Amino acid sequence: MKFIGAHVSAAGGVFNAPGNALEIGANAFALFTKNQRQWKSKPLSGKEISSFKTALKESGISPEHVLPHDSYLINLGNPDPEKRKKSLDAFVDELERVEQLGLQLLNFHPGSGLQEVDEESCLKLIAESMNEAISRTKSAVLVIENTSGQGSAVGYRFEHLARLIERVDKKERVGVCLDTCHSFAAGYDFRSPGAYASTMAEFDAVVGFAWLKGMHLNDAKSAFGSRVDRHASLGAGNIGWEGFRNIMQDHRTDGIPLILETIEPERWAEEIRTLRSFAEGSNGKAR
Repeated sequence: MKFIGAHVSAAGGVFNAPGNALEIGANAFALFTKNQRQWKSKPLSGKEISSFKTALKESGISPEHVLPHDSYLINLGNPDPEKRKKSLDAFVDELERVEQLGLQLLNFHPGSGLQEVDEESCLKLIAESMNEAISRTKSAVLVIENTSGQGSAVGYRFEHLARLIERVDKKERVGVCLDTCHSFAAGYDFRSPGAYASTMAEFDAVVGFAWLKGMHLNDAKSAFGSRVDRHASLGAGNIGWEGFRNIMQDHRTDGIPLILETIEPERWAEEIRTLRSFAEGSNGKAR
């Protein structure tokens, strides 16, 4: 079964997110558990936590199909020790909030060496940060999102994801989220059945489908292999609808949150319906 949703608003409180997901016909969703552009936010209150859990239960959406995203400010690969510690402490706070809400996953961008260290050194710093974050928290899975490779960000090659997984001590606490726009901009193609099969065969060989915990479904304004991150609404970018049909007809994307981060929220319900029709059309029934 496909679990499709979008990164919905949590304005007014995290407990509003499940209802916002239902309004667009979603059976999965993503959210920020705090202001994503601030280092610190007030702790979640007991009332907020209880209200979120009640709203999530009433929505019928499972915690395993909720994919929270951490703050954009966090950079676990920052070569400056003090700035990296600030990011690590903020990341631990994000993980603790996820656990308080009864959720299982936290999606994050791996980080950047800021053109001060090479990619291997940056990956080593990120892995060290991940291991420390795991040691300071209880259960949430650290879901590494692949990047477009814009600037000096690492994570744009499948090999980068594999190296991070290899270096994490507690393998049950790590996973991967594939972003289609980022992948396309990094040189991984989805546009035809053959290209999709080749890309996913490479992902399976280098990383492994066992580590895939979610996907971000975004078309790309940016050109193939450009290493530029520019999201587009589905069918309105350079990937095109056929690429998303390929994803929806792949049984290996069953059971994980498939999350829209497209740029026109007013189209999310329509995009979700179209994606579901692709899954249903793959075999005459939902897959």
